[in-house]
Amino acid sequence: MTREAPQVREVSTSSLVLTPAVVAHRGASGHRPEHTLEAYRTAIRMGVDDIELDLVATRDGVLVARHDLELSATTDVAERPGLAHLRRTLVVDGVEQHGWFVQDLTLAQLKTLAARERMPDTRPGNTAYDGVEGVPTLTEVLATVRAESARRGRPVGVALELKHAAHHDAIGLPLDVPLLRELARQGLDHPWARVTLMSFEAPVLRRLAARTRLPVVQLLDRGHRLTSVELDDIDDYADGLGAHTSLVLPRDAGGAAGAPSSLVRDAHRRGLTVHVWTVRAENRFLPTDLRRGTAPDALGDMAGEVRALLAAGVDGIITDHPEQALAVLRETPVPAVG
Repeated sequence: MTREAPQVREVSTSSLVLTPAVVAHRGASGHRPEHTLEAYRTAIRMGVDDIELDLVATRDGVLVARHDLELSATTDVAERPGLAHLRRTLVVDGVEQHGWFVQDLTLAQLKTLAARERMPDTRPGNTAYDGVEGVPTLTEVLATVRAESARRGRPVGVALELKHAAHHDAIGLPLDVPLLRELARQGLDHPWARVTLMSFEAPVLRRLAARTRLPVVQLLDRGHRLTSVELDDIDDYADGLGAHTSLVLPRDAGGAAGAPSSLVRDAHRRGLTVHVWTVRAENRFLPTDLRRGTAPDALGDMAGEVRALLAAGVDGIITDHPEQALAVLRETPVPAVG
């Protein structure tokens, strides 16, 4: 069941649908602390087609933008004496973690926290914005995107990733229920709303596919050995794939990018789009043949990776440094419509 085929870059009468698209990963997180309103605004000012955000739930069932349930890496929760009693050990998706968890805080408690840079050693410039903002709710992010779209006279899409969906189900905080309720409340529950729903977990995507006409994307992690049978199964409920870059550009034993795999071709034959994640500019994240110098946190040749991914035919680049991907798109010819 393929509900939406890949599209070329064009302007339609209902909305602006862009392929290949540049998607800001957690906002412009190469320039601002991730999952802050200013990270999203910065990305939109740069000209991105979409922003991506991860969703988890508070104790009172409010969806907020955080990649991790544990809060100490991205907020100042450890410096809040009034929340010290909430520190504990929790197993999330089979991994034991220690700290403070979104699911244990009410929204009111979460709103007392200040956001900070998750990778301060890699991105020290971002630490200048530590403490400036808090943790935004989905409602606040959607309002920001709506305001920025109006200000700039162009629609900006939103890609929403549901994190730890089975874990949330198990604790009685299913993510899809408040998500669809909020999207309906804001009039964003129709196919041309520029909203995409994503997860690594197929069960929640199957539930969503049965309840909404919004496009659904199956995320695939590095090392995933995707078979034709599995791809056919994904095609039954999803509209696209969100694949780790190494699944499209496999790396050799030395970490250098090789020739493209058949993933994009195989997906496109089924009418599935392919977005790749996460393209980052620092050497430590790039294939070894695209690094510049030996410093792991120095900026390498991210543009080279983007060019290779575009040449492989991907439909979107999900990136921490959207300005670099946009610059490559401006220099790369896009097939004409018709």
